[in-house]
Amino acid sequence: MTRFAAPIAEQIWDMKYRFKQADGAPIDRTVEDSWRRIARSLAAVEKDPSKWEDRFFHALEDFKYLPAGRITAGAGTGRDVTLFNCFVMGTIPDSMGGIFDMLKEAALTMQQGGGIGYDFSTIRPRGAAVHGVAADASGPLSFMDVWDAMCRTIMSAGSRRGAMMATMRCDHPDIEDFITAKSDSARLRMFNLSVLVTDAFMEAVKADGPWELTFGGKVYHTLEARDLWNKIMRATYDYAEPGVIFIDRINEANNLSYCETISATNPCGEQPLPPYGACLLGSINLARLVDRPFEEGAEIDGAQLDELVATAVRMMDNVVDASKFPLEAQAQEAQAKRRIGLGVTGLADALLMVGLRYGSDAAAEKCEEWLKRIARAAYLASVELAREKGAFPLFDAEKYLASGTMQMMDEDVRAAIAEHGIRNALLTSIAPTGTISLYAGNVSSGIEPVFAYSYTRKVLQKDGSRTEEEVVDYAVQMWREKFGDAELPDYFVNAQTLAPLDHVKMQAAAQKWVDSSISKTINCPEDIDFDAFKDVYLQAYETGCKGCTTYRPNDVTGSVLSVSEGSEKAPEADQGADVIYMSEPLDRPQALEGSTYKLKWPDSEHAIYLTVNDIIINGHRRPFEVFINSKNMEHFAWTVALTRMISAVFRRGGDVSFVVEELKAVFDPRGGAWQNGKYIPSILAAIGGVLERHMISIGFLEGEGMGLKSDPQAQVVNMEGNRGKACPSCGQYEMRMVEGCMTCMSCGHSKCG
Repeated sequence: MTRFAAPIAEQIWDMKYRFKQADGAPIDRTVEDSWRRIARSLAAVEKDPSKWEDRFFHALEDFKYLPAGRITAGAGTGRDVTLFNCFVMGTIPDSMGGIFDMLKEAALTMQQGGGIGYDFSTIRPRGAAVHGVAADASGPLSFMDVWDAMCRTIMSAGSRRGAMMATMRCDHPDIEDFITAKSDSARLRMFNLSVLVTDAFMEAVKADGPWELTFGGKVYHTLEARDLWNKIMRATYDYAEPGVIFIDRINEANNLSYCETISATNPCGEQPLPPYGACLLGSINLARLVDRPFEEGAEIDGAQLDELVATAVRMMDNVVDASKFPLEAQAQEAQAKRRIGLGVTGLADALLMVGLRYGSDAAAEKCEEWLKRIARAAYLASVELAREKGAFPLFDAEKYLASGTMQMMDEDVRAAIAEHGIRNALLTSIAPTGTISLYAGNVSSGIEPVFAYSYTRKVLQKDGSRTEEEVVDYAVQMWREKFGDAELPDYFVNAQTLAPLDHVKMQAAAQKWVDSSISKTINCPEDIDFDAFKDVYLQAYETGCKGCTTYRPNDVTGSVLSVSEGSEKAPEADQGADVIYMSEPLDRPQALEGSTYKLKWPDSEHAIYLTVNDIIINGHRRPFEVFINSKNMEHFAWTVALTRMISAVFRRGGDVSFVVEELKAVFDPRGGAWQNGKYIPSILAAIGGVLERHMISIGFLEGEGMGLKSDPQAQVVNMEGNRGKACPSCGQYEMRMVEGCMTCMSCGHSKCG
């Protein structure tokens, strides 16, 4: 018997969370071994580890509690990685030395696998005087370009590129350039962007009043607030960015407003954090807790939920002590406040199981009810931890209970905190759960609606044949098992047919009992009127949301799901693309055709010879393996490593052109070289250029710096309009905006985790 509800769940575990040796040999033989590894690691800080190990294991069992990916992949492995998903870095000083000190800290953090958030509002605007050097400042966006380049060159732990969030205040003089930065598709690709919107600005927008752009007490420019608001709205309407963060509301509601000021969030926005703050995430899987699903009286087992929340809070509190941190300042911040972010996933599935339509008033009320119960259980569990282990070091009862969030908390919880203190300053957050939701059996993600009831993956086998694999939403699968082919009830809705304001209603209902914030994407139809689109953001502000992120498919963002015209109901399956994901590398044929290239690098006594062999699949030629050779023994180790890694990537299939991009982005701090009239930043970049020229010559790439000429692994059918970008991991055209982050629904790849 397998614990996995779907083949894709086991594949996600094997690819992302299973503990393996360096050569790929599994150490975790089963998913139970993974749960045991995590439970044992987090129980090790307890006085009675064996007692808590069993309780922690029971919480993890059958995917009831889902620690964030960093914990699931890293706990108990002994590897030098952080168990925290992401960080907000220190305040950027307005000086060249300070700026590059912050860049170094960012690189060290991303090297250990943490995503980062930064507020660039502290850097003086473009054109401002730089005293003492008779020059003008280049502005914050020029330094964001430097951060972007750094992020592209660092491979974070777990083979995941780091994600970054950049924020800027709505009154910064360079805010208009910040808003339109993503109109250049090649710029700031590693960043999510969000504008810090103040209450004063929103009032000026509603009053159609003036708005001053200032820095350091100087007014640089005055414009109409509504014009600036429309510029923000137009950019996100066209490019899905920037997002909007209601920063004053965040600071007013913060339990720690008496000892910190927040001006940035982690990459997906669910954790507003102070300088050097870290987000520690985990989710209660509501889809696993419904008693008598699809029957009369179906409901979540409240007692089981309370017990699971209490165990999860203890596990997460232990992570603070068990985790490594890239920087000492991050460790000190985490220890001083012991902030955690316990959230949920599978909400939409759970609502379906109790017979409620996502987005209805009844569903919003049920969402608020469940989230309040979780908040109460989490706060009371943290009080019990404080009685046992002590409150967080910066706890001040009077100031803490006077904060915005605590004023609405039930009186019995407030009384318990006043008497015993509390272990964790903040406890709840709704994080992106795209990958762990697939791992848990394709439950609906976070508090998002079901995206599609089912879709088909096509898997390329070793012999070149294709097999089809249906990926079904967890609740839909339960319905099928219970009722066979009976038609789905009317209350089954998905993200494609849901009205945008229904999304807002659900986000606002959840936000009432989430002390941090929520990562959520509001899906908008491509043909939504611009004024109606703006109303989504105004409604989010008026109903108490702390931020707003939308996604409108168009020619720029890509159309990610094909819906047949004239269909009265949402499609049960995504029939958009006939694509292939190579589950295992192909066997090497006896003979391959290839080419050998000679590469001479300055200051190197011997040339490097690069051989690229190709394979033909379905009549298309594509790179299959690489051999890099040199007589220079100083090159031996890295050329062997590069040979093995690039060949392994090529044999997996899909869009492997990213190898070229990554190699060409590597720079050598000792300097590059001029070749054929171009500056090549490193010998690795030169190798990337050779590979690119080879891919162009065989027709795999269209041209230098361009994408695939024709993807030999994908044949697209029934796709209307632009199909968007292929997944950089598996090559499928299944990238969807989920919780503010583009996520592949086929292999689970996400730059946000």
